[in-house]
Amino acid sequence: MQPSDAQPRNDEQLLAALLDGMEAGLCAFDRAGVVTHWNAEAARILGWSAEEAVGKRGFGGWAARAADAKEVEERLLAAMDAPGRQVNEFALLTKDGRRVLVRTQSAAVTGGDGRPAGVYCAFSEVHAQIDLERSIALGESLFADAAWGVVLIDADLRPAQANAEAARLLCAGREALLGRPLAELLSAGVEELENALQYVLAEGAPTAATELWVTPRGDAAAGRHCWRSGFVRLGSPLGEEPAPLGVGWLFSDVTAQKTAEKDSAQVRFRYQQLHRADRAAAECESAMEAATLQLDFALAGFADHALLDVMDAAGRLVRLAATPDREPGPCEAAPGSGIPVGYDAGHPALQAVERLGTVRAGFGAGAAGAADDAGEPGVRARMEAWASARCWPRGTVHGLAAVLRSRGRTVGTVTFLRGAGRRQFDRADAAYAEDVAARVAVAVDLAQQAGER
Repeated sequence: MQPSDAQPRNDEQLLAALLDGMEAGLCAFDRAGVVTHWNAEAARILGWSAEEAVGKRGFGGWAARAADAKEVEERLLAAMDAPGRQVNEFALLTKDGRRVLVRTQSAAVTGGDGRPAGVYCAFSEVHAQIDLERSIALGESLFADAAWGVVLIDADLRPAQANAEAARLLCAGREALLGRPLAELLSAGVEELENALQYVLAEGAPTAATELWVTPRGDAAAGRHCWRSGFVRLGSPLGEEPAPLGVGWLFSDVTAQKTAEKDSAQVRFRYQQLHRADRAAAECESAMEAATLQLDFALAGFADHALLDVMDAAGRLVRLAATPDREPGPCEAAPGSGIPVGYDAGHPALQAVERLGTVRAGFGAGAAGAADDAGEPGVRARMEAWASARCWPRGTVHGLAAVLRSRGRTVGTVTFLRGAGRRQFDRADAAYAEDVAARVAVAVDLAQQAGER
């Protein structure tokens, strides 16, 4: 066989393989409406083999009801004289007599002289087409209207597509996100996110939503955000074993909800502590023991140290009890020297007595960030000097002083202290300290009446 003869034969074999490999049914008609081509998918959908279909005129008498056959043939052959593709829906018959609603796309086939020589028709079951359209519509709506952030992450863990909500939460433009490493978008929480993405690529989607605490680089001043995240692995449908194309990451900001839950849990714990302290103090034979017991219960999860100072006859504060200086421990009675504590003017405890309220203090102007700088030698030295000047244990960064009031008079102060590893006291902490101080003040007043030290 000459090479010139082999080439057309190879082309025909390639064309046959392509037609049979299509995921849509395909048939073709000549100008008279006789079926000339019928691929494997058409045989699967309708049950008629190529040998049974090729050579039949139209669909009448085999693939369509008699009442429908003429209309189906006219609409299909009309594509020969119409520009572009024509889309129609027909009810066809399978070989076993079932009706199948199909959606067709038909267009003219031109001959060598440029004139229409027939028509081809690609078709699929309507429900399969609708499923595809729904999937496309879902993807488009997620990237257009979804209230959740949606980001497609490629296999290199870089954003490939993002919707408007995701761009807003990540504090960057939609185009600016694409192709950038996640570490350039997040200043905190990026390791946890990358671990989750790698797990999804390797193992598949987790069974439940994941809560990630992150800080977008464009919103670092606002602190951490909690993003409730869901992940799905994206695989290609074109292989026997789908290869991961990336991960779909859906997330929403639940920081306000998580903060409210945390605050509620904190309030419940603190007032459970107060309840336990009241019950334990009621069993104490000594009023001073009840006062220190109240402070021990209050310290749990609240502060590192507590100092209890009482007012002497001259109106000076004298140390009555304190926790150990070097490490956290139970509040113990101080040696009974009766010497006033050497507080300088303007000390938070003295301010609390003067204002009859609660006073908060912190190391430096950036007290909230003191923990981040505590390891620097110069900052560490200033911190120690700051705590020493206030007669507080070494390492103290935050202080809260509350006045003790009982029977309309001031009986002393209680001071709670936190180290560099903890946040500064806030208003909720001050309210809790006032509740503790009210209980301690009653116990101290009772001890003074009883002549206890």
